Amino acid sequence: MAVTDARPDPDELLAKVQREEAAARRGRLKIFFGANAGVGKTFAMLAAAHAAHKQGRAVRVGVVETHGRADTEAIARDLQRLPLKDIDHRGQTLREFDLDAALAWGRGQAGNVLLLDELAHSNAPGSRHAKRWQDAQELCEAGVEVWTTLNVQHLESLNDVVGGITGIRVWETLPDKVFDAADEVVVVDLPPDELLQRLKEGKVYLPQQAERAAKNFFRKGNLLALRELALRRTADRVDDQMQAYRREHTDLGRAAVWPNRESLLACVGSSAASDKVVRSAARLAKALGLDWHAVHVETARALGDAARQRVQRTLELAQSLGARTAVLSAPEAAAALVGYAREHNLSRLVVGRRERPWRWPGRPSLAEALNHLAEEMDVLQVALPTVSREREPPVLQARGLLAPHALRGYAAALLGVGLTTFVAQALLAFIAPTNIAMLYLLNVVGVALRFGRAPAALTALLGVAAFDFVFVEPRWSFAVGDAQYLVTFAVLLLVGLVIGQLAAGLQSQARAAQERERRVRGLYAMSRDLGAALVPEQVAEIATRFLRAEFGVASAVLAPPLGASPGREVLVLLPGAGIQPDLGVAQWAFDHGQAAGQGTDTLPASPCLMLPLTAPMRLRGVLAVEGKGRRWSPEERELLDTCAALLAISLERIHYIEVAQHSTLQIESERLRNSLLTAISHDLRTPLAALVGLADALKLTPLRDQQAEVADAMRRSALRMSALVSNLLDMARLQSGAVQLNRHWLPLQEVVGSALASLDEVLAGRDVAVELPADLPLVELDAVLVERVLVNLLENAAKYSQGGIRITARTAGRHVEIDVADSGPGFPAGRETQLFDKFERGDRESATPGVGLGLAICKAIVEAHGGRISAHNSATGGACVRIELPLGQPPAEKPE
Repeated sequence: MAVTDARPDPDELLAKVQREEAAARRGRLKIFFGANAGVGKTFAMLAAAHAAHKQGRAVRVGVVETHGRADTEAIARDLQRLPLKDIDHRGQTLREFDLDAALAWGRGQAGNVLLLDELAHSNAPGSRHAKRWQDAQELCEAGVEVWTTLNVQHLESLNDVVGGITGIRVWETLPDKVFDAADEVVVVDLPPDELLQRLKEGKVYLPQQAERAAKNFFRKGNLLALRELALRRTADRVDDQMQAYRREHTDLGRAAVWPNRESLLACVGSSAASDKVVRSAARLAKALGLDWHAVHVETARALGDAARQRVQRTLELAQSLGARTAVLSAPEAAAALVGYAREHNLSRLVVGRRERPWRWPGRPSLAEALNHLAEEMDVLQVALPTVSREREPPVLQARGLLAPHALRGYAAALLGVGLTTFVAQALLAFIAPTNIAMLYLLNVVGVALRFGRAPAALTALLGVAAFDFVFVEPRWSFAVGDAQYLVTFAVLLLVGLVIGQLAAGLQSQARAAQERERRVRGLYAMSRDLGAALVPEQVAEIATRFLRAEFGVASAVLAPPLGASPGREVLVLLPGAGIQPDLGVAQWAFDHGQAAGQGTDTLPASPCLMLPLTAPMRLRGVLAVEGKGRRWSPEERELLDTCAALLAISLERIHYIEVAQHSTLQIESERLRNSLLTAISHDLRTPLAALVGLADALKLTPLRDQQAEVADAMRRSALRMSALVSNLLDMARLQSGAVQLNRHWLPLQEVVGSALASLDEVLAGRDVAVELPADLPLVELDAVLVERVLVNLLENAAKYSQGGIRITARTAGRHVEIDVADSGPGFPAGRETQLFDKFERGDRESATPGVGLGLAICKAIVEAHGGRISAHNSATGGACVRIELPLGQPPAEKPE
């Protein structure tokens, strides 16, 4: 009795235990999901929170958006809230969710529930995460259970669909993986008529907003479509969970199909009429809105070249009609199809029905075998043309039967039967004639394993004939003296044919298994090499080597250069390419994210197949494979897609390694630079102040002219060094974020006048023109810091220009523009933006004093005000720096 080891895999058990432990430490995510605003998601979440609170659970409100709804505000009033934090953004104070306060409250407290409304919300600039769903993920990782709400239009995969239905595009979205990974999804549904009534009663929006919403988004057709999308998306999620449960419980995966959701499996044969089965299944799936698969089973029966091409074309047709395709290898087609259907929970099988004029006695048709093996499945039969036998073209048939390998098999059959007869003749005195038949069966097995079915069948026939002619009385004649030998001949022939069939089938399956194992081994070696790749050139070289070894074709990898702006990437050929592909076709495949070129419906005349390298974050390039007019089988195309996916992931990994290295280097450089600036500025400030004081004291004493000049030069140098140290200290403070703006509504004339007054000595003898319109509005700014900006700009103008300086201002839209222009040589061409970097100077080798911090400080101060600063050369000559400060709404003047 055979013993089957049904013990579970230890590695799978360990992985399962680790997943369960991680899930136990992690907080749950519960989503109240609805079709659109107003269906009652927030109210349902708050009602569930009240119920949880009565059960003794700790519940806190992180964020709840009531939108002025009285019933929602009433039910939210009784729950404790976590304080929000204030974020200053462009002069406005925004109230946002305080993630750190929530973590401090919930970390380490099992069972705590935090309410976080509107999961797709975008956080204010300056928050730790850009999106609220990222806050929820961090809270769940810390063990906090998060309850939240979500509308169907905020799912990334459905965003464009909803936009096409409603005509309104929602920009706040979240990845579908967040929704799919949620521990629980509660559907909050409301019929469209009731929702429209709530809208009229002002329970969804305020009256003016409700009127606009009813004319645009809240039309009944839109609401019906969104309701269907929400219910379908939830059903898809539940179906995925059910499938995962069946896969996890392998005993259920092998059990009967659960007909919870209709689905189709088209059984593809090798006949020319199999495309009718595929088309019928496609029409039925489209009419019923079902998912469907198309599967072909390779059995021990060998197929000719024409039959293989028919199967390939049929599977390609199924793929084009939206099916998932697969090719299975098994001794019996019916058992393989039933196993596939149960694994994927497919409840309907579509097969072809053909009335044959003959059939082996006792051998059921495919539909009958499916009915016997899977009584829970529906078997739909498609009528096919009635033919006696499909024959391949004579040329192909001859090529299969008279191929060199087959001719060697026939020769081996003749030689083997002759050699067996000679050996048996020598052993006839020692063994009975009936035992000699076993030698011929052994000969059949050997020929079948080595050369296949046809030579094995010939060996069986020749063996029976030789046994009759040489060893059965009367010998040396085909006549049979004893009728019992007729049974021996029949059994010998039948057993020989069956053994040959089985041995050839096992050989075919072994070759297929070896081929699959070779491909898996090649993919493993490729993934191992890609894991060690450090530059894109190595990735391209690995891809070229793998495809040449696997398919014998040349290939190339094209990728955008590093630092290219998303949306405007132009592909370049990476080194190590074996071909020169058409860059236009490759660029099309990259821009559209679809395969193109040979074997596809887009630009099929191209000699290369272009596969986009789609990584989890974005497209990373294109894989070009030389086709040479070949037709890629579904298995080969699947292997190419797997290769492209591995290449894309490897290129993305290299990209983010470079980004991380650059960011780390930049962070360390900034940290070292700021520390150095802080140390230098503090250590030099005191002695420089002392030097200025000593110089002033010397001027109070009577000195000769030469001594007075030395004291005055010492004082100017000390002041210049003091100004430099002040710039260093200001830059260190600005970079550390320690500067807080002290804003007031002030006229711009006061700030400009104060800056000019502080530069009397520097601007002495200069022609300074100030053109400020009398009707300039008040500007909300930090007068001290903006004055510092103007002082730095005027000092630069005085350093680099011997002519006049001009200050002008004007309003432009919602900004006020201030220009500081001189008549000097101007800025170096092409470096206007770089001059605002730290320690960047117009002339790297110059006698003009300075270290290149003035403009950097100006940029930091202006951007802290929410403005922008830029530099350009004037058309009339000289340099001009423009400051743009935002205009707010000045406070109304109080009546006297």
